Amino acid sequence: MAVQHPLELANNGSCDDDGHPLRTGTLWSGVAHIITAVIGCGILSLAWSTSQLGWIGGPVALLCFAIVTYVSSFLLSDCYRSPDPVTGTRNKCYMDAVKVNLNSRKQSWFCGFLLYFSMYGTGIAYVITTANSMRAIQKSNCYHKEGHQASCEYGTSLYMLLFGLVQIVVSQIPDFHNMEWLSIIAAIMSFTYAFIGLGLGFAKVIENGRIQGSLGGVPTSNVADKLWLAFQALGDIAFAYPYSIILLEIQDTLKSPPAENKTMKKASMVAIFVTTFFYLCCGCFGYAAFGDDTPGNLLTGFGFYEPYWLIDFANACIVLHLVGGYQVYSQPVFAVAERWLSKKYPDSGFVNNFYSIKVPLLPRFQANPFRLCFRTVYVVSTTGIAMLFPYFNQVLGVLGALNFWPLAIYFPVEMYFVQKKIGSWTRKWIVLKAFSLVCFLVTVVGVIGSVQGLISAKLS
Repeated sequence: MAVQHPLELANNGSCDDDGHPLRTGTLWSGVAHIITAVIGCGILSLAWSTSQLGWIGGPVALLCFAIVTYVSSFLLSDCYRSPDPVTGTRNKCYMDAVKVNLNSRKQSWFCGFLLYFSMYGTGIAYVITTANSMRAIQKSNCYHKEGHQASCEYGTSLYMLLFGLVQIVVSQIPDFHNMEWLSIIAAIMSFTYAFIGLGLGFAKVIENGRIQGSLGGVPTSNVADKLWLAFQALGDIAFAYPYSIILLEIQDTLKSPPAENKTMKKASMVAIFVTTFFYLCCGCFGYAAFGDDTPGNLLTGFGFYEPYWLIDFANACIVLHLVGGYQVYSQPVFAVAERWLSKKYPDSGFVNNFYSIKVPLLPRFQANPFRLCFRTVYVVSTTGIAMLFPYFNQVLGVLGALNFWPLAIYFPVEMYFVQKKIGSWTRKWIVLKAFSLVCFLVTVVGVIGSVQGLISAKLS
């Protein structure tokens, strides 16, 4: 998952018509948006996931998730307009599509809960990832000065607190997530550290002179442990792939004719092909370089020591990416909470009044008591949970597995049934229901494996 373009998330969770940008997007702008949205910190765990599944299971799992992601995007792109996918009324965000197509208040509320839970969970993952990268910079410099055998052990709690303090300040900036420069920087940073990770893995394979790893992956002492790790690996891959929660926002930037759903399907095919190639390279080269010792995070697990400055640069890119990325995922949650409270308590000064404040050397800005309190508590809660469970692979696995089936599979399939008027027990209905069931089982085992890993890591 990476930081999305502001056109995609400006209305995420809310679908206001006011100020909508002119729809001038093309096939290639759609491809660029999708690739930028998908490639992010999840790519750092793919080498570890491949190592758990082995040389057969790892690449096959990556390819299967690519196919599932394309099918999901194919189904969902037809739900952008209703009732007709070409001439119907636009559904500018995921919740609108669910509300219109399924015509169920409960389904809409469930979808909204999952969307905002996903954003909240991503914030926790970003706190963990940023702290790991900041610690990796310190460790990299220590290893360079003291030698690779030095202890160089540092905690992450201080870095999480520093990140939280920065986010408390940054979260008070109005419309921070709509700043175009934020997405530009985020896209550059995500591609930079991803390419560095790929390059270092390739160089390590050349240096070793052989390909490490095995068909069965990392061996364990018993079958149960192997299953837990394999399930967790599936959860990590699930975190890295789907982009369903922002697909309709991307589609809403496309011009027509041709019909937006046709352009979106082509863009998804191209983008998923490029992303899958990139993921296979990162996952396989990382596993080929380290074999059974593949680190959980390719850039912070210290399979690489030199060149230390390149390791530092890559981790600095991750930090810059996620400082802005945290806000992109948090601002929609802030917006919906503040709008709801404002409507519920229209006469409350605490909720609705703004006060002008002048800070030396900074322009005057408007402060709201509720915004200050709510956003601060929100950042503190994500930071606190990250400090309690600072486990990169396990947290990514839980988040990826929990959101995979309901958001990427269940809702798109059910909406597609309504949109295309597919009757029960027809051939297409049976195929899509079977597809949904298989993906549900993947979600179940991914959640089980990741939660078990989280508990084991906490108790160990």
